[in-house]
Amino acid sequence: MDIELAKKAVVRAGLLLVKEGLIQRTWGNVSCRISDDAFVITPSGRDYLSLTPEDIVTVNIHDLSYEGSVKPSSEKGIHAQCYALRPEVNFVIHTHQTYASLLGLSGRDVNGITGEEAGILGDNVPLAAYGLPGTGKLRKGVVNALKRSDSNAVLMFHHGALCLGDSLESAFRVANTLESVCKNCLLDRFRQLTEKPADSFRSVALYVAGTLQRESGTVALEPFDSERVFGEIVMTPADGGEPISVDASSGLPLDPNVTAPDTAKLHAAIYRKRPGVNAIVHSKEDATLALSTADVTVKPFLDDFAQIVGVTMRTAAFDPDEPKRAVKKTLRKLRGRDAVMLKRNGAICVGSDKEEAEAVKLVAEKGCKAFAAAHLLNCPGNTINPAESLLMRTVYKLKYAKKK
Repeated sequence: MDIELAKKAVVRAGLLLVKEGLIQRTWGNVSCRISDDAFVITPSGRDYLSLTPEDIVTVNIHDLSYEGSVKPSSEKGIHAQCYALRPEVNFVIHTHQTYASLLGLSGRDVNGITGEEAGILGDNVPLAAYGLPGTGKLRKGVVNALKRSDSNAVLMFHHGALCLGDSLESAFRVANTLESVCKNCLLDRFRQLTEKPADSFRSVALYVAGTLQRESGTVALEPFDSERVFGEIVMTPADGGEPISVDASSGLPLDPNVTAPDTAKLHAAIYRKRPGVNAIVHSKEDATLALSTADVTVKPFLDDFAQIVGVTMRTAAFDPDEPKRAVKKTLRKLRGRDAVMLKRNGAICVGSDKEEAEAVKLVAEKGCKAFAAAHLLNCPGNTINPAESLLMRTVYKLKYAKKK
């Protein structure tokens, strides 16, 4: 393919990845073959929405050398192996799509695919062994998976998926079909265990939370998002509504005729303790809310959770009738992390700006789904090693968080 057309196709694919929810932040990568010896690929740690064809890097398939000063994706070696092993493949996307990531936690291949889906994916989707992002171990796991199957997709343990095609369109068809197959596998597992119908993953999260739930007297809190603006905090109901300005030091409303949200003092305390935090999002999305009723600690089942949320996401009991004590306990459980669950009230997610806080919310929700899926699949111990989780978190904070 002409190199300029290939670069434009990669940029367009990056926009599609974001639009279809197959990635968060700078995660995932996209490439397009331009010859038997080279391909073009997305750069390392860059926001897909800002990419131009000039940002796309040309890489040699055989020795991974690249042209120019822009650094290519750290997973360029995986893409090179896809092209070397599969001459018919011209486009590769590495996604962090939700349901493929969740089903991969089982530690097994996906077998017995039939019908139209088999025509797109193959009748077997292999699972690649785990390795830290950008490492030879990860690449070796993918190579072994590609060699033992002719599938157009590969699940990556704790990581996501690879989707291969002869064009951008066919690679995305693989990604969307894979997501549908994996979601249906999880819902079928739920129906087998409970003999109840399920048309969404919410049923799974509620079921798992119900098996772990403990009694609690905590009250329901109205979720408010907030941003730090010139020494004050602007709090807005998460489901929309009029904003309320509160004092950044006390959490008290600047207008004495207005009642501050129950979590205003908590937001104020987070901003005081975390100078780099300028936005807070209160998530009551399905899986996060369900698990917050169970008083659990969510550990990393997926790479992006370890990197973006933290080495764990813990649960704090927040009682607005005892604000000082509640704030102190919540801050302690948020320390070193970017999200904390409030018992029966979802999660508080923080970031340097609203965009980053929203990204934390998305990954926290995915992490809660992973927790539920692992319990559903009877593999709750399939978490990432704590030392590896800490390493990924540290690298992310020092390096990739600065590239948006």
